[in-house]
Amino acid sequence: MQPPPGTATEEDLIVASRPVVELVDGVLVEKAVGTREALLAGEVLRLVGNFVAEQDRGVVLPPDGMLRLEPGVVRIPDVSFIPWDRIPGGRMPDEPIASLVPDLAVEVLSEGNTRKEIDRKLREYFFAGARLAWVIDPRKQTARIYTSPTEYRHVGKGGNLEGGAVLPGFRLHLPDLFARLEQRRRA
Repeated sequence: MQPPPGTATEEDLIVASRPVVELVDGVLVEKAVGTREALLAGEVLRLVGNFVAEQDRGVVLPPDGMLRLEPGVVRIPDVSFIPWDRIPGGRMPDEPIASLVPDLAVEVLSEGNTRKEIDRKLREYFFAGARLAWVIDPRKQTARIYTSPTEYRHVGKGGNLEGGAVLPGFRLHLPDLFARLEQRRRA
């Protein structure tokens, strides 16, 4: 395997275009992806992005926005919101991997995700300074809203993802999100 485990650098990560990989403790780790999950992440990106743009609160990154959470740890949330006050000088850095911490990190579960992997990502996001994380489960059509790596609120099929103190007033009705996976019937 090139580069050998434990020796990978951010430059190795930039060159590796497929499969999608993250850098975790010097090891390139494949990120589970899927078309359905990409569609859901795109919808969350659009809706959160519109909300953030209307109020000029910061930036919302898509699933290829690499973030250096700490040296040797680069994660790629499916969607991330970074407020202006976390962006030095109010201008996005020019480097391919920004040392920015999202206030909100969103993970849409794919078939290959494990509980241990998601728990680790949550620990890393919150340790770096994230304030909120959403973990969306397409198969169950549910979600969890995390305010720490271990504190969460389960959101059932008819519930809402809410922005809390990070995005006050933002609300996404889960049935509306999951309805995007099916053709809408017109009367």
